[in-house]
Amino acid sequence: MIHPPSPLTFDPTTATLMAGVPAINSALYRKIRFSVPDPAVLLELPTDNANFQTLLILRDIELERARQHAHVDKVACPADFAPEAGLSGDRETATAQAAVECLRRAGIHRVVGDRTVPLLVVDLLLEAGIQIVCDHDMGVSDRRSKDQQETDWLRQSQQVTELAIEMACTMIARATPGTHGVLLKDGLPLTSERVRAEIDHFLLEQNFSNPPSIVAGGPAGGDCHELGHGELRTGQPVVIDIFPCHRDTRYVGDCTRTVVHGEIPDAVAKMHSAVMAAKKAAIGSVQAGVTGEDVHRAAIEIICEHGYALGLPQKDDDPAYCAMTHGTGHGVGLDVHEPPLLDFNGPELVAGDALTIEPGLYCRGIGGVRVEDMVIVTDDGCENFNTLPAGLSWS
Repeated sequence: MIHPPSPLTFDPTTATLMAGVPAINSALYRKIRFSVPDPAVLLELPTDNANFQTLLILRDIELERARQHAHVDKVACPADFAPEAGLSGDRETATAQAAVECLRRAGIHRVVGDRTVPLLVVDLLLEAGIQIVCDHDMGVSDRRSKDQQETDWLRQSQQVTELAIEMACTMIARATPGTHGVLLKDGLPLTSERVRAEIDHFLLEQNFSNPPSIVAGGPAGGDCHELGHGELRTGQPVVIDIFPCHRDTRYVGDCTRTVVHGEIPDAVAKMHSAVMAAKKAAIGSVQAGVTGEDVHRAAIEIICEHGYALGLPQKDDDPAYCAMTHGTGHGVGLDVHEPPLLDFNGPELVAGDALTIEPGLYCRGIGGVRVEDMVIVTDDGCENFNTLPAGLSWS
């Protein structure tokens, strides 16, 4: 099996270590491409030929599956490295004990770990006299440049996310206005909660799990992360932001569109025009070698040219204040928010970075307008995974 270069300069007494539950630890899962709901430890051990060998220690009932599917050289269970005093009856402790015993037998005196190593593992290493140091970039920088498999999975997730967005926006656009402009569907008020439930059901049938989507109508959308609640009304912008996770690949989609039922107010149309121009400028600035800050500045320059502000309001009760209150985007992959940030001090982009581009404007008296695409960075630009229209009318 071919492995990426080790972050270590070869030292026969130094190993690397990652630990946690692969089902929830994205850095560990990406390294081994294998998911289990129990504690596991991944060791990268020096070999006699000045190379490294990966060893995965996990629960005994998972050994056969791990041998078939995990991207490692060898697998073992805690019983294979039981210390003289025996293993704890606690599964997490026993796994950590076995990892420490394996390192001790291999003559390891120093371990390099990533930022997610549990304190339990650290404590047992120190108790055994093994030094551990944190590599701040391990499990972070290596996740940024997506390989072809990851790119295909992200594209697939974004395609399904677009279908969910289209379904939700169309539902709102085709609703019937009732008393006081409240939208009706099947004779009942159409609420943020009803639309969110429809999104959940749709994505479940597509084999996606879905954290609560943003369906924020009217003034509620003036807070960029408000989920939305209550009745939706004609003539008001509704921000729809969906970021589901494929149950098999675990790679996420992330897409936002804004919909207005009926006549579009001039103020909302102007906000939307600025956001679309900012998104175009940001996407046009993306390529390997530029920084996240460069992309953010490309977007906010357009926002300011259109007469809008930046940052949170100085007074929470100012209903007329309209601004872009967040960065232009972020990395995306196994988690919906990953490095790099497209914001001030954002780092240099690399080919293979998967990014969201999502400028937005927010006004407490009107609501919000946000439009979000997903792109993959290339050497001379980027590939946009989105094909869905981005206008305000969806009927």
